[in-house]
Amino acid sequence: MTPEQLKASILQCAIQGKLVEQRSEDGTAEELYLKIQKEKQDLVKAGKIKKEKSLADIAEDEVPFDIPETWKWVYLQSVSYINGGYAFKSADYTTNGVRVVRISDFNEEGFVNTKIVRHPFSEDLSPYLLNEGDILLCMTGGTVGKSYFVEKLPEKMMTNQRVATIKSLCNIQEYVKYVILSPITQRVIQHSKNSTNDNISMDTINGFLVPLPPEKEIARIIQRIKECLTYVDRYAEAYEKMEQFNAKFPEDMKKSILQYAIQGKLVEQRPEEGTAEDLYQQIQEEKNKLIKEGKIKKEKLYAEITDDEIPFDIPESWKWAYVGETCLGFEYGTAKKSQKNGNRIVLRMGNIQKGKIIYDNLVYSDDEEDIKKYNLKKGDLLFNRTNSKEWVGKTAIYLGEKPAIYAGYLVRFRPILIDSQYLNYVMQTRYYWEFCQQERTDAIGQSNINAQKLKKFMFPLPPLGEQRRIVAKIEELLPYCEQLIK
Repeated sequence: MTPEQLKASILQCAIQGKLVEQRSEDGTAEELYLKIQKEKQDLVKAGKIKKEKSLADIAEDEVPFDIPETWKWVYLQSVSYINGGYAFKSADYTTNGVRVVRISDFNEEGFVNTKIVRHPFSEDLSPYLLNEGDILLCMTGGTVGKSYFVEKLPEKMMTNQRVATIKSLCNIQEYVKYVILSPITQRVIQHSKNSTNDNISMDTINGFLVPLPPEKEIARIIQRIKECLTYVDRYAEAYEKMEQFNAKFPEDMKKSILQYAIQGKLVEQRPEEGTAEDLYQQIQEEKNKLIKEGKIKKEKLYAEITDDEIPFDIPESWKWAYVGETCLGFEYGTAKKSQKNGNRIVLRMGNIQKGKIIYDNLVYSDDEEDIKKYNLKKGDLLFNRTNSKEWVGKTAIYLGEKPAIYAGYLVRFRPILIDSQYLNYVMQTRYYWEFCQQERTDAIGQSNINAQKLKKFMFPLPPLGEQRRIVAKIEELLPYCEQLIK
């Protein structure tokens, strides 16, 4: 998958309502649409824009895909006013005056500052003045369809003919920019080109379909798009290196996503989900209850984590904690010899791959005592305590797919009131692997990290609800990496 394809996929998810969740308190797109119509009518009454001809209603067979119930399909003309530039004569260009933007004077990155032309300004040219937040769209030539969102205006500018200026209302310009860049609009542009001369008409631009979300949801969509596009930028850099040096990037991209996740940068924080400190106290209460019931032994208290031990910043609602004070078990597996057939699968270190249990090259046990003692439960985490330098410390989550026990080179532990999937993802990060490399002890051909060292692994703990949303977002993004690997 190229960077352009990845970006297109992200934008397509965004305009289908799949990039952020819908919230009832955000209201509806119909409310935003009526607000836009009111603003447009006010501008017409004030004589700032001309009244436009109404477009026909959008028919069901025109709609290219489903959108959430709170959204609304609209034409670009319905939420914007658009002009096609002024027909300046080249003979009237001067060295002084207002800069004129022609189709050659901008690209997707910004304004092109070579061969600048200018024209004297008069009030009748006011409709063609550019403003910050406008979208420029090339209507003709070899670069037809290219667009640029004017975030900052370096000087006063006017648009030449065949440079469409899209001025969206009610502060939805940035969202409209992404709609124009998305496959839904780009396909229309490609299909609308004249066979003898690359060209798109004003009617075509006015008729662009826009899937309109509620106003508050738009802000969250834009924020999420920007977050995702940072990955695309990094991917684009690495993709170029991969093209040149045949580098293997998808695994690095996966690690970057996981690192963002444990720094609180993958999903937003929500006050209603409480704090990790509240969750931590609940975990300690649960542990104390199990101690009183005689189900687990009391352990020495862990030292308080000091500021100079903290490797990176996390959100205020999070907390640094040790694995040992938030999990149970830490038991080594069976040391008995396995067999080719039997009643119960015995998972070994070879069955742990990239955070998952792989049911290949299986061995079995019929030992009833072992089956009872080492029986795995859904949500258990397995830690590989002995392996090569590169692989010691690898972990996987047991999801209960097949009844199984585990072998002696593995350690089983179970989180208390923590999402096992979240902790398993933490243990796939660069941060975790740096911990393993620091804590391993090496012997001839093997490295080891014992259970006591595992307990001292310090990890960022979010509130439980946020953990679950982080897991959902990771599992939404990682398929892109898997596709790239394939």
